[in-house]
Amino acid sequence: MQVNSQKRYSTRAKRRMVIALSVISLVALTVAIWIWLTSSAADKPKGAGMVQVVSAQVKQTDVSVELTANGTVSAQQTVDVRPQISAMVKSVHIKEGQFVHKGDLLFTLDTRLDDANLGKAEAQVVKDRADLMNAERNLERLRGLLKQEYISQSEFDTAQNQVDVFRGQLAIDRASLEASRVARSFDEIKAPIAGRTGTIVVYAGSLVQPGTSTAIGAVLVSITQIDPINVSFTLPEREIAGLQQAFAKGFVPVSAKLDLADQTELKGRLVFIDNSVDAASGTIRLKAEFPNADHRLWPGMFVTVALAPRTLVGVLTVPAQAVQTGPEKKFLYVIGEDHKVASTPINVRLIQDGYAVVEGIALGARVVVEGAQNLRPGSVVVEADGAGKSAGKSAVQDPSATGHGTTGKTGKATIQSDSAAKQ
Repeated sequence: MQVNSQKRYSTRAKRRMVIALSVISLVALTVAIWIWLTSSAADKPKGAGMVQVVSAQVKQTDVSVELTANGTVSAQQTVDVRPQISAMVKSVHIKEGQFVHKGDLLFTLDTRLDDANLGKAEAQVVKDRADLMNAERNLERLRGLLKQEYISQSEFDTAQNQVDVFRGQLAIDRASLEASRVARSFDEIKAPIAGRTGTIVVYAGSLVQPGTSTAIGAVLVSITQIDPINVSFTLPEREIAGLQQAFAKGFVPVSAKLDLADQTELKGRLVFIDNSVDAASGTIRLKAEFPNADHRLWPGMFVTVALAPRTLVGVLTVPAQAVQTGPEKKFLYVIGEDHKVASTPINVRLIQDGYAVVEGIALGARVVVEGAQNLRPGSVVVEADGAGKSAGKSAVQDPSATGHGTTGKTGKATIQSDSAAKQ
C-alpha cells in the first residue's frame, strides 16, 4: 500500500512539472512576440501604409491639333495619247519609261499624202494671190480711163467685181491651206504634258487610226505627270469647319512620310476639299500637292499624311497615363492637401502624343500618373522616390519634349483620323 501511494505521488509531481513548464514556455513566447512587434513598429519608416505614386500637375497650354491619315499618291494628270488620223507609223521617237517635256515629239506618221495636199493648197494660194494682183492692176487702169470717160461705169464695175471675187477666193484657199497644215500636224504626235511615258504598244510600220473601240485605235502611249504630284486622303466629317476656315485663310501646310526607314517628311500644301461628305463612311475627301523633283513619290504609293488645321487655345492637359476609365466615364485621381486622393470625373477632348486634353478639373491640381491601380478614393499617397519619381517629374516639368509648353505657347500633337472619330 505504501509503495502504491509513493508511485501515485510521483506521477502527480511529474504532471505538475510538465504543466508548469508549458505555462512558462507560453509566457516566454508571448513576451518574445510582443518584443518583436514593438521593435518592428519602432523600426518601421515614416509613411508606412501609404501608397507610393508618381504625380503630375494639370497644365494650361495651346495645342496645335495635328491630324493624320493614310493617303494614296495620285498623278495630277494622266493623258492617253491616241492618233487623230488613219496612217502608218513612220518613226517612234521615245522609249518606254522615258521622261518627256511638253511638246516633245513622240511619233511620226506617214506624211506623204498630207504633204501632197499641203503643197497643193500652198500652190493654190499663190495662184489666187497672182490673179488678185493682176485684177487690182487692171482696176487701177480702168479707174483712170473712167475719169477720162473712155469707158463706161458698167465696165469699171465689172472689173471691181472681179477683184472682189479674187479676194474671196484667196480667203477660201488660205483657209484650205490652214486646214491642210492642221492635218499635216496630226502626222507628228507630240507630248501634250510633261511626265513619264508608259508602255508603247505600236512600232514603226504599225497601222493606227482614231477611235477607242478597236485594237487599231488603242492608246499609243500614256503619259503621267510626276512633278508636282497629289496625295489623296480622307478625314472625319467633324473636321470640315476647321479645314474650311484654314483653307480660306490661304496656305495650309501638309506633310507626308513614306513607311520606310530613314525617310524624311515631304512638305506640301492642301489644294482641294471635296464638295460633299461620303455618307457611308462619314469622311471628307481631300488632296494635297507635293513637289516631286526627286521622284520619291510614285502614283499608287501609300503614305502617312499630317496637317494641323486648327489650334485648341488655353486648354488643360495631363499625361494620358493619368486618365482612368470607370464604369460610367473617365476620371482622374486628384491628390488633396492631406495627401488623400479623390476620384474626379472628367471629359476627355483629345488624347495625343502622350497627353490628354481634359475638361472638368482645376488648373494646377496634382493628379496621379503612376500607381493608380493600387488606389481607392480616400487612399493616402506618397510621392515615389528614386528613378520612377524623377521620370514622372521630368515628364511633367519638361513638356516641350512632346510638343507641350507653358501657358501661351503652342504645342503639337498627333492623332489618327480613325481614333479621332471615336473620341
